Amino acid sequence: MSAVAASREQAPEPAPAETLLEVRDLVMHFKVSRGPFGRSGLVRAVDGVSFSLRRGETLGLVGESGCGKTTTGRCVLQLETPTSGAVSFEGRNLVGMVPAELRKVRNRIQVIFQDPYSSLNPRMTVGQIIAEPIAVHGLERDPRARHERVRDLLVRVGLSPQHALRYPHELSGGQRQRVGVARALAMQPSLIICDEPVSALDVSIQAQIINLLAELQSDFGLSYLFVAHDLAVVRHISDRIAVMYLGKIVEIAGRRDLYEAPAHPYTRALLSAVPIPDPALEATRERQVLSGEVPSPLNPPTGCVFHPRCPMAIERCKREVPALKALGAGHEAACHLV
Repeated sequence: MSAVAASREQAPEPAPAETLLEVRDLVMHFKVSRGPFGRSGLVRAVDGVSFSLRRGETLGLVGESGCGKTTTGRCVLQLETPTSGAVSFEGRNLVGMVPAELRKVRNRIQVIFQDPYSSLNPRMTVGQIIAEPIAVHGLERDPRARHERVRDLLVRVGLSPQHALRYPHELSGGQRQRVGVARALAMQPSLIICDEPVSALDVSIQAQIINLLAELQSDFGLSYLFVAHDLAVVRHISDRIAVMYLGKIVEIAGRRDLYEAPAHPYTRALLSAVPIPDPALEATRERQVLSGEVPSPLNPPTGCVFHPRCPMAIERCKREVPALKALGAGHEAACHLV
């Protein structure tokens, strides 16, 4: 990572600020048919998730594929209507809003999608892609002024104004993702949901995009909900990190606390799988290898959802669902043994 990411790593924890987003008891279950006779079932994609996000803060949401992190982001965006729970943005609950009300707040919540190859319309030029939401939301009605704004946004994300005339297939993966960033930035949002925005990119390009996001956050006071499965990436951009497993948050803490003193056994297992650049340290450190596979969200385990794979599990873990308990300032874990 570059100097921007390195300086962020050494920065102190942010001072308390106004709460921008508050998610409470969020549940998202999907009805599915299974078996030759179409018996229905419920996929418990998100099962009682709660967290908050302050202005100017980045909250990393991490976990294995299928743990519900992307679905959580889609529920915040109201691309999915939650089964139950509340998503409060700037003090207003978005769940249950009629489309006309929701339209008024959509420009302040934007998204950067995971795949820069499929998230851009191949039939539109880069300039048209960025200008379209500006025109749709009426942020700039004069075509000439809109054109200038597109040029400014392209420069702001590290591209040249000439890129406005190109089509997505003429750009590299990193350039396409910069276009996605510019499109989100065009709406002057308060919150951006970053849905694994660097997972499809080369490592060197990942660092560039992470540094760009950090610079834009500093310049515009943005808040990020940063969804990812790579703990090494999340460490460099997040102020706080929430760890998800099978639809539930099992630990949430400030970046420093989570990496230096992880409390939940699942968090410790995830961190032990992150490679260390020093070969000597990599060869001597203790690894925590989890047994078995992630259970199906169609039939999650009773009690603690992690107990079938947990090396510390006791009988109580099979019966009782652990609640998030405070371990320190801003550090919580859902485990009976901590």
